[in-house]
Amino acid sequence: MTIRVVHYINQFFGQKGGEEAANLPIELADGPVGPGAALQAALTGKAEIVKTIICGDSYFNENEGLACMGIREILQDIKPDLIIAGPAFNAGRYGMACGKVGEVAHGLGIPVISGMYNENPGYELYRNFSYIVETTNSAAGMRQAIPAMAKLVTAWIEKEGKLGTPAEEGYMPRGLRVNFFAEERGAKRAVNMLIAKLEGTPFQTEYEMPVFDRVAPQPAILDLSTATIALVTSGGVVPKCNPNRIESSSASKYGEYSIGGLECLCEATHETAHGGYDPVACNKDPNRVLPVDVLRDLEREGRIGKLHDKFYTTVGNGTSVANSKAFGAEIAMHLKNAGVSAAILTST
Repeated sequence: MTIRVVHYINQFFGQKGGEEAANLPIELADGPVGPGAALQAALTGKAEIVKTIICGDSYFNENEGLACMGIREILQDIKPDLIIAGPAFNAGRYGMACGKVGEVAHGLGIPVISGMYNENPGYELYRNFSYIVETTNSAAGMRQAIPAMAKLVTAWIEKEGKLGTPAEEGYMPRGLRVNFFAEERGAKRAVNMLIAKLEGTPFQTEYEMPVFDRVAPQPAILDLSTATIALVTSGGVVPKCNPNRIESSSASKYGEYSIGGLECLCEATHETAHGGYDPVACNKDPNRVLPVDVLRDLEREGRIGKLHDKFYTTVGNGTSVANSKAFGAEIAMHLKNAGVSAAILTST
């Protein structure tokens, strides 16, 4: 029996355009669109993509209530057996939309299979509602993502919706605890793990504990009029032509640039390298993301002692947590060594 599937994708994979089409309201198309064609081919004889929902990333996230209402009405009308969302890779807004679609479908009793990078916020926030296959951080991994998602869909069909554990089926942990019968009692399993740990041999914990950063806040600055303030941004503002070639997504580097003697940034000298938002407003007036003009005003008024003569910049779009931590640590050392009192971190 062939099951009926609805596929959710964003404006880019729906072939409507890039960032300029990010405000596209919900559209419904017949059959598979974009990556849906490869999914359909991989699921021939098992599942049919009867409809594709296309929605702009900005529209969904800025009009979440309306978008969810629209998704719910479509699903109630079509009554599919399964929803496939994405894959969203490490695109934050896309992942959030796919995750929210999963939540809406879960409320209607419709299972959802998706694909995301493990650092996508959509996975962390909405993993309880969908089965999510791990993907690479960019669409360059589409050829790996589609077969992995199709494999999970096939398993879901063959097992009549009763999937096994994440390790058995190949999806990321959902954060759900379920009862099961083990061959050995818990005390023995715990002792075996302890012995393996002491001997330095491999073992697999049964419950991963979350790891949280603990960062002690710095003391308040009592007198800003004597403080040196620096500007740091993840908004991608760089000198014209992006001299360090900072990537528009998944940045592997940051830049350090001088603003000594500059009263403000302008269209002729600076631009943004960021690929995750519409660059028009920033390129026209880069001070909107890196407010050199306002800090110079505060400097002249004596509200701050001095604006640091260098700024630090990278692109936050899809950049991994590991890279972000490394950038932050290096930038912090540069600022400390330069005697900077505080930094203003701007984004988009």
